[in-house]
Amino acid sequence: MGAYRTLDFVINDILMAVKPQQQDWVTRFHIIDELRKVIESVESLRGATVEPFGSFVSNLFTRQGDLDISVQLPNGSYISAAGKKLKQTLLGDLLKALRQTGGWRRLQFIAHARVPILKIESKYTSISCDVSIDNLHGYIKSKFLFWISEIDGRFREMILLVKEWAKCHDINNPKTGSFNSFALCLLVIFHFQTCAPVILPPLRDIYPCSAVDDLQGVRADAERRIAETCAANIARFKSSISRPNRSSLSELFVSFLAKFSGLNLKAPEFGICPYTGQWEEIRNNMRWMPQTYALFIEDPFEQPENTARAVSTRQLKRISEAFEVTHHRLTSYSQNQPAVLAAGQAT
Repeated sequence: MGAYRTLDFVINDILMAVKPQQQDWVTRFHIIDELRKVIESVESLRGATVEPFGSFVSNLFTRQGDLDISVQLPNGSYISAAGKKLKQTLLGDLLKALRQTGGWRRLQFIAHARVPILKIESKYTSISCDVSIDNLHGYIKSKFLFWISEIDGRFREMILLVKEWAKCHDINNPKTGSFNSFALCLLVIFHFQTCAPVILPPLRDIYPCSAVDDLQGVRADAERRIAETCAANIARFKSSISRPNRSSLSELFVSFLAKFSGLNLKAPEFGICPYTGQWEEIRNNMRWMPQTYALFIEDPFEQPENTARAVSTRQLKRISEAFEVTHHRLTSYSQNQPAVLAAGQAT
């Protein structure tokens, strides 16, 4: 227990450094307002609204975290569903306006991504922004993570810690074949589902189907139905807890590292399924066949999408080594901040 107490102090120092301060919120709201002004000047985007999503909405962002923004097209009270070509065209129009306006840098148009994205950065901040069109799916997933974080306060702190750890090990970049932030969040959810006693339920107990399929019709009605269902089920789960998990954050972090050490050895046969809260055999799950990915982490809100589809076989080995190396360090000797975050030994 003494060793874990020491580690708790170290983790607390890390969290103090990465948790957003009031100015970090102010900065992001300013970026949103500035982008809104530009969008109002684009004829093809007349009437569109600017809505943040991602970690900013779920309150799971770090001080240097990116800002995700969706430009929602006007469609009365109904949910808009723009096609990919239209999204590409509109983002191209926005790119031209941003160049003409000034005040923005590092403009990068990723037109042929699964979800077309315009990456931008304000000249007055170091915050990178990913702008997409009609990304209501991303917004509702962000809300789910926010609701889940209200079940147990350790969830948010664990997410922030794991994000910083992954960043230091350079395993948080899908462009280079590793995790995106959403996949990291799902790993934490899965860990909390498979602890003893459990901290989180299978997500099917919070929402019993693929949530994005229910985003139809009048937007306010669809969002209200989803929110009410989740609120009722979360309240039911919290009231059913008879034996709460009292593990410290340091204990949860060490067991998280242990759980996913050797992930590259398990991934060929088993997928991670936060919807059921279990490791699932890939060969027995027809939704995941044929097996074409190095690692499968199912999106519980948009089944059977794989949130780890960018993870390569080569990087999966590095990811597993990062888990193993950090776990070894924390259970064998030095429990200081470099031991928690350092990436130097994982190759």
